[in-house]
Amino acid sequence: MPMSSSVIETESKDAAFDELLSDFVARPLDGTWLAAEPAAVEEHPDVDRYTLGWALTEWLFVLVGAVVIALVLRVFVFQAFWIPSESMEHTLQAEDRVLVNKLSYRLHDVNRGDIIVFRRPDEQAGEIRDLIKRVGAIEGDVVEGRDNQLVVNGEPVFESYLDDNESIGYFGPIKVPASEVFVMGDNRDESYDSRLFGTVHKDRIIGRAVVLFWPMGRAAIV
Repeated sequence: MPMSSSVIETESKDAAFDELLSDFVARPLDGTWLAAEPAAVEEHPDVDRYTLGWALTEWLFVLVGAVVIALVLRVFVFQAFWIPSESMEHTLQAEDRVLVNKLSYRLHDVNRGDIIVFRRPDEQAGEIRDLIKRVGAIEGDVVEGRDNQLVVNGEPVFESYLDDNESIGYFGPIKVPASEVFVMGDNRDESYDSRLFGTVHKDRIIGRAVVLFWPMGRAAIV
């Protein structure tokens, strides 16, 4: 009898262990019960067609959105400009491309030394509508050229961006009117600028040149 009792007790423990093991194997790690059989997936004859249609629609929205964003950026924020002449050498050369920030002067005023793009004065004939020059003086300044040097408010201006042999010429003195700027090209001998057509009203300024991006070998902040 003791032997029989021992066998029964062992079998009972083994059966309990097998049940526990079966329960553990059948239960996934997240605590949910596994289905005895995988659920059948209902086949739909138009699944591929619907999937392709949604994919095309999604890409269409992406492309349209990208175009809209690009247009908004071009109109209100940044615009690329091509340099048509040698008037800004050696800072910018003919055929260079620059990126112009059109929001700059909504955030702060024009500063001396800024390189700006502006609309050509209406009374000045020419095929090129937009010009690019450097601001030499701002409203209220008295500007002149003497002794081959730019002088603003009686003080000579050091212009590190000019070629050593650059000829500034004699002009002025000119007092810059309110809301206007006096501009000149860095290549003073080859620049058509405020020395000839006068000061430029701020309303004509398109923006400030910030980056020379082409050619890539000369890419730089301007």
